[in-house]
Amino acid sequence: MTGISDDVLLVHGGTPLEGEIRVRGAKNLVPKAMVAALLGSEPSRLRNVPDIRDVRVVRGLLQLHGVTVRPGEEPGELVLDPTHVESANVADIDAHAGSSRIPILFCGPLLHRLGHAFIPGLGGCDIGGRPIDFHFDVLRQFGATIEKREGGQYLEAPQRLRGCKIRLPYPSVGSTEQVLLTAVLAEGVTELSNAAVEPEIEDLICVLQKMGAIISMDTDRTIRITGVDRLGGYNHKALPDRLEAASWASAALATGGNIYVRGAQQRSMMTFLNTYRKVGGAFEIDDDGIRFWHPGGPLNAIALETDVHPGFQTDWQQPLVVALTQASGLSIVHETVYESRLGFTSALNQMGAHIQLYRECLGGSACRFGQRNFLHSAVVSGPTKLQGADLVIPDLRGGFSYLIAALAAEGTSRVHGIDLINRGYENFMEKLVELGAKVELPGGDLV
Repeated sequence: MTGISDDVLLVHGGTPLEGEIRVRGAKNLVPKAMVAALLGSEPSRLRNVPDIRDVRVVRGLLQLHGVTVRPGEEPGELVLDPTHVESANVADIDAHAGSSRIPILFCGPLLHRLGHAFIPGLGGCDIGGRPIDFHFDVLRQFGATIEKREGGQYLEAPQRLRGCKIRLPYPSVGSTEQVLLTAVLAEGVTELSNAAVEPEIEDLICVLQKMGAIISMDTDRTIRITGVDRLGGYNHKALPDRLEAASWASAALATGGNIYVRGAQQRSMMTFLNTYRKVGGAFEIDDDGIRFWHPGGPLNAIALETDVHPGFQTDWQQPLVVALTQASGLSIVHETVYESRLGFTSALNQMGAHIQLYRECLGGSACRFGQRNFLHSAVVSGPTKLQGADLVIPDLRGGFSYLIAALAAEGTSRVHGIDLINRGYENFMEKLVELGAKVELPGGDLV
């Protein structure tokens, strides 16, 4: 087998996951809120921060640029002081290349603070095209100049960046974040149409508003930002990670378990909860979290299409597909966000699942991939018994989905590349043990 890293977990399947775990701040918000601190002239406090790799990467990049980052008074709190922002050594920045896609969001804040920025090559999960050209096109519209150099891109702002009108060809989360982080200190008004409106985007807007930004959201996906001359700090508790919460919910369903996810919130998960109930899963909501469980009996096959918020999130799709292998009948899944996200199903078929991929759009939602020859629709036939196998993690959500499959399977699986899951799932191995999973490191060492 190729591409196998040394971080391997042995998973002995067949045991329902039962117990309680906690989710903290969202992976798709916390690193971006940390970047936003660069824009301020005063320290910021960010609470409910998870201990994940993306947070550590951004922390390192901030410190390279002179931002002091230290723990706060409460667990999961960071204090970020950007008083002494400075240029970082290119070689030091380059050492972070390939570890995250977050560095692209440093462009606007660094251009405002220093007048220039160097952005290394970017990493991230290989789930489909996420071109960065649009980020640079947007920055040019604001007035930045960009020069390709060895190892990355060098940007300059000869004058103060200026607001502009931008229409996104697709409501991309990353592009919306880029515009927000650049427009808040740009001169004049920026109008962004066809913007992403995910809960994490709204929470980032809340962060920026606390700093002194002027931002309005219209009902037609238009965001207007009036640039200001100065931003202060913020004190903010990050919204909980709805994507991680849904992953544990799918794990409860696939393994016949019962998991209380402390920190999960109904409002940001309403679309997922509706789908979960249609499949046959049960849940109970209280003020502190949501309990998810398999109520017994057969699960229901469904038709599912991913979409941008408020649709069914693409990050929810992969873990739920594992549960759908245990549903009675034919489930249809139409992935409309990332063209390569269904590639993870080949390993599920090796474990005994019956999943057929198609290039056609098996659904009625608008889709960018129907005429482009991508395998982006799936038919899942179930229920099927899964058997333990050797699995190589392909990406973050696919990796957690492989863990779910291994936990639901008969026998033992060797899951390779588990360190990738640390990008977005805090202390996931400890949580597995707390839920009664039978997992161990090679050599017989318990996790």
